Amino acid sequence: MDNTTELRIQVDSPNQMLELLGKYDENLRRIEESFSCKIVVRGNQLTVFGTSEEVKKVEEVIKYFLQALEQGKSISPEEISYTIQMIQEKEELEQSPIFSEVLQVTVRGKQIKAKTLGQKKYVEALRKNEIVFGIGPAGTGKTYLAMVMAVLALKNKQVNRLILTRPAVEAGEKLGFLPGDLQEKVDPYLRPLYDALHELLGGETFQKYMEKGIIEVAPLAYMRGRTLDDSFIILDEAQNTTPEQMKMFLTRLGFGSRMVVTGDITQIDLPRGKFSGLEVVQTILQEIKGVEFIYLTEKDVVRHQLVQQIINAYEKYEASLSDIGVN
Repeated sequence: MDNTTELRIQVDSPNQMLELLGKYDENLRRIEESFSCKIVVRGNQLTVFGTSEEVKKVEEVIKYFLQALEQGKSISPEEISYTIQMIQEKEELEQSPIFSEVLQVTVRGKQIKAKTLGQKKYVEALRKNEIVFGIGPAGTGKTYLAMVMAVLALKNKQVNRLILTRPAVEAGEKLGFLPGDLQEKVDPYLRPLYDALHELLGGETFQKYMEKGIIEVAPLAYMRGRTLDDSFIILDEAQNTTPEQMKMFLTRLGFGSRMVVTGDITQIDLPRGKFSGLEVVQTILQEIKGVEFIYLTEKDVVRHQLVQQIINAYEKYEASLSDIGVN
């Protein structure tokens, strides 16, 4: 290889080396593929071969991860990918979410923390404001992180209950014709919220909180006429609310309560001719203190590395069809 530069990096301990390499050396392969270099491991030493420019980037990545490991941080494959992306886009690594605090630990021991800059900003907004709008595409963690912060507020006795709601668009919120009681009628629409709560609290605690009314999960139509004090209230899939429904929901805010509204304005399922309450509210409330809008983007989508490769392959395929004029 012409103009090949060689760099040696010493790792302090075998445990740090194992963490750095990742399961089946997947972290190492990810770094090699991203920077077109070769990394050889011998004992506690890494030797990097590649162009001087790429080797310099690899050195920055590895030393940054070693710094995190020295501080007792664990490194996930997603964080490896995101940090590589930051270096490739010449972002400042000092702001990297790898050093973000652990927000919660799930019942299975999984650590939950912000994994992107957008998610980090979102969590900060959730801490500071009474009403937060998290707007962005699927996979950005906007609903899950809101649930994490809601459960944390409940555990810390900052609120007395959690209220989770979604508009049941497919049934037009007229659920009477469906068989079963209220819970059975709305379950299909609220299942993603149940799944998140099971992961955060465990099935037994979740069931106990539901029975005691500490957690309430209901369609948006059932919020009308109520004032919700000392509650953490999450409205999910808010792109499918009408402006009237959005106003109704926001005016339920009571003393000692917080609200989070999440949605993706590119996925509106309302009937043709109906305006989205999530689109309209951005114009109305932007200047109100205590209300913050956080916009998450594709950069905040935390995907498995293989999923990223599949998406890239499809994008190449679709681009090739466009080039030959196939619609």
